[in-house]
Amino acid sequence: MFNLFKKKKSKNEQVQAVLDAKTLYGQPFMNFVVDQTLDGDVLTMNMRIGMSDDTAELEREYHDLQQTLYPMGVTEVNINVSIAEQSIATAKDAPKPFDKPSTGLAAQSANESPKSSVVQSYQPQADTIPTQSADDAKPAKSAPKQSELAAHPRITHIVVVASGKGGVGKSTTTVNLALALQKLGKKVGVLDADIYGPSIPAMLGVAGIKPQVEHDQFVPIDANGLAVLSIGNLIDSDDTPVAWRGIKATGALMQLYNQTNWPTLDYLLIDMPPGTGDIQLTLAQRIPVTGAVIVTTPQHIALLDAKKGIEMFNKTSIPVLGIVENMALHTCSQCGHTEAIFGSGGGDAMATSYGVPLLGQLPLDASIRASMDKGEPQALQQAHLGQHYLNIASKVDAAIDQYAKKPTGRFF
Repeated sequence: MFNLFKKKKSKNEQVQAVLDAKTLYGQPFMNFVVDQTLDGDVLTMNMRIGMSDDTAELEREYHDLQQTLYPMGVTEVNINVSIAEQSIATAKDAPKPFDKPSTGLAAQSANESPKSSVVQSYQPQADTIPTQSADDAKPAKSAPKQSELAAHPRITHIVVVASGKGGVGKSTTTVNLALALQKLGKKVGVLDADIYGPSIPAMLGVAGIKPQVEHDQFVPIDANGLAVLSIGNLIDSDDTPVAWRGIKATGALMQLYNQTNWPTLDYLLIDMPPGTGDIQLTLAQRIPVTGAVIVTTPQHIALLDAKKGIEMFNKTSIPVLGIVENMALHTCSQCGHTEAIFGSGGGDAMATSYGVPLLGQLPLDASIRASMDKGEPQALQQAHLGQHYLNIASKVDAAIDQYAKKPTGRFF
C-alpha cells in the first residue's frame, strides 16, 4: 500500500541515495569515497582509486552523476581523485567515508613511495552541464581567466617555456635561460612540467635525488642555486615510463606547483611539454603566468607548430615575451664553414608576423649537447655560448615588468 503522507526526502538524502545506488569498477561507488560535502548546489567528493584503475570509466560515471543530480538542484559536481598504488576499496588500511586523510604526492612521499599518488580535480565544463529545457537552463561556471588568478605570494614572475613540437631544444633553453637570469642576480626556480618526458633533472645533474617533504609540502631541490622540482625526481628511475591519461598528468602538474614550498623567487621558469593539450590548458586556467617564451627551429614544420603555441597563448591571454630560434646556424669544427642546416629567417619572420620580439638565435653546437648530457650546464655560462643565453635573459628581464601580476595578498 502507498503511504500518501510519506515525508519527502531532503536534498542530502536524495543525493546520498543516488551515490549509494552507483557502482564503479564492479563495486559500490561509495567504497571509493573518502569524504564528501554538499554545500548548497555544489557537491564535492574526495576519492581514491588505484593506479591500475581505468580513469575513463571514472570519467563516464562522473558525467552520468552530473546528469542524474542536476534535476535535484545540484548544479556543480567536483571530484578530487587521489591515484594511489591501491584504491581505498582494496587497501588494508583504507579510511572509511567521511574520514579526512592526507592526500597527494607530498603526503604519499612522507609515508611510502613518492610515485604512488596523484590528485586531479574534475570541474564541470560548459558542454557537460545538462539542462531540462531552454527556459530553465542555467549558465555554466566558466573557466578562470588569467586576469582573475591571484599572484603567488613568493614568486614575482612565472614564465613558461614552450614549443609546438618536441626536439627543438626547449628544455635545454629553459635550463640555460634560468642560469643566465641567475647570472643577472635574480633568484630563479625551475618547474619541470614535461610530465611525460622529464629531462630537467638530468640536465641539471640532480637525477635520482628525491625532494624532502615538510608539512605535506615538497622542498625544492637545490641545483646550482636554482630551486628545482620535476616529476622525474619522484619516479623510480629514468627508465620508468609515465603512462598517464591527461587527468593524471594535469593533476600532477598542479600538485608540483601547489604542494611545493617555493622560496622567494624573482622567476619561476616552467618547462612545458610540447604541443597544446590538457597540461597547457590547465596551466593557462589555474597558474598565474606572467608570460611565455616560444622555442622553435628555423625549419618550416617546426615553425607551423610554434605558431599553434603562440595562438593558444593569445587565446588564453598569456603574453608572448618573444621567440627563441634554436639551432639557427652550424659551424663545422673541422673546416670552419657556417651553414643554416635547418633553413634561415623563419623565426625572424614569425616574430614580425605576430608582433613579438626575436629574443635570440642559438647555434647548433656540440658543446651544448655535451654539457646537457653531463648535467653540467653551468660550464656553458663560462664559455662564449653563455653570452647568447645572457642576451636572451636580459631582453626577457627588461620587458617583463609591464606584464607583472598584481600582488593580492591571497594564496592561490
